[in-house]
Amino acid sequence: MTQEPREWNSGAYHELSAPQLLWGKRVLSWLSLRGDETVLDAGCGTGRVTAELLDLLPRGRVVAVDFSENMLRTAREHLQPRFAERVAFVEADLQFLPFDRAFDGVFGTASFHWVRDHDRLFRALFQALRPGGWLCAQCGGHGNAAKLLARVAELSAAPPYAKYLAAYENPWEFATAEKAAERLRRAGFIEVQTEIIEAPASFEGSAEYTRFLETVVLRTHVERIPSAEVREQFLEALALRAARDNPPFELDYCRLNLRARRPE
Repeated sequence: MTQEPREWNSGAYHELSAPQLLWGKRVLSWLSLRGDETVLDAGCGTGRVTAELLDLLPRGRVVAVDFSENMLRTAREHLQPRFAERVAFVEADLQFLPFDRAFDGVFGTASFHWVRDHDRLFRALFQALRPGGWLCAQCGGHGNAAKLLARVAELSAAPPYAKYLAAYENPWEFATAEKAAERLRRAGFIEVQTEIIEAPASFEGSAEYTRFLETVVLRTHVERIPSAEVREQFLEALALRAARDNPPFELDYCRLNLRARRPE
């Protein structure tokens, strides 16, 4: 399997990640915290949701982990002036975390679906938790962006895009609730709760929609197209189809909610 590019346009992502911030706030609302816990933010991105988590931990600490150096740099710029020593940053693959029984909880949103091997991911998260520690997370789930991805597949098979994308395997794992629960239990978790919910995201027009696709959803696709002109044509073709939808420029997101605990 081809190694996916690890870097992001973190500045653009920080501006465009309103849907991810909204989802993150909803997941945070599930937590019941004392306020002094040590929590792993698994896939922190640019730190917008991390800041919300830190606000819930006035006497606690967060270790923000991401695979992207760019994301961590933006997160550090965003968070350190406000939270100082209460937040630390670690560049790491979530499948190979350098932690052993270090955290009271693991939190994550909009990141786990970028890891293809969820068995390995959940084992790493389990190992990072202290006995009795909790996992509370959300990621893309089965059916996520199905309408968009059907259009991407159709375009990818046609010229001039086929020579770059026809053989390209999508980089995500969008699991069903049942498969996710099975994997969590196999990793050792108990009190497992999983569900798929619909969470559509709407955009104001073609420019915002295509910028979001290029920066977030289809980042690894467009990076395979060497010509800026052809990349633009590809995104514009998707925008033209989205403009005819009702409502227009909406992504049919499905989110996989995950809650579990490591045994005492």
